[in-house]
Amino acid sequence: MSHDARIRAIQIALTLTALEFFGPIVRDFHPSHALNPDWVGHARVHLVWLLGFMFFSGIANLYLIWLRRPFELRNLWLSAAWQSCNLGGFWVAYVLNPIYEGAITVPGIHVDILGYDENVFVFAVLSIVMAGVLLALRFGVTGDSRRAAA
Repeated sequence: MSHDARIRAIQIALTLTALEFFGPIVRDFHPSHALNPDWVGHARVHLVWLLGFMFFSGIANLYLIWLRRPFELRNLWLSAAWQSCNLGGFWVAYVLNPIYEGAITVPGIHVDILGYDENVFVFAVLSIVMAGVLLALRFGVTGDSRRAAA
């Protein structure tokens, strides 16, 4: 595979993982979350704030991946790092949810995919794709990859 084809494959994979910035907007601006009258109003403000941050993060990531000129490999590294923070944040919330009495699944809202809660399943797939992106950036791109990663 040529250098340009490897870069394009990384861009496509990063685009797929960047879509996770937009998923919660669709799923959480809903009566179960942001519009839930049982939630404390201040908690809803924090959720909508987070959703706004995620929206603009998604836009910024798509800009880094596809539009920033001149093209530099470090833009893909920055997008991958930014997206890894988002993925890592989910896993922190998942692991710590017993401490703060959180719930990953909302019965009647979330579904199971192959026996796993949809959030866990989707974030696991995204995390695997991101691991592949990081490996491809580190080892699969010849030329300026080491210099761009620094």
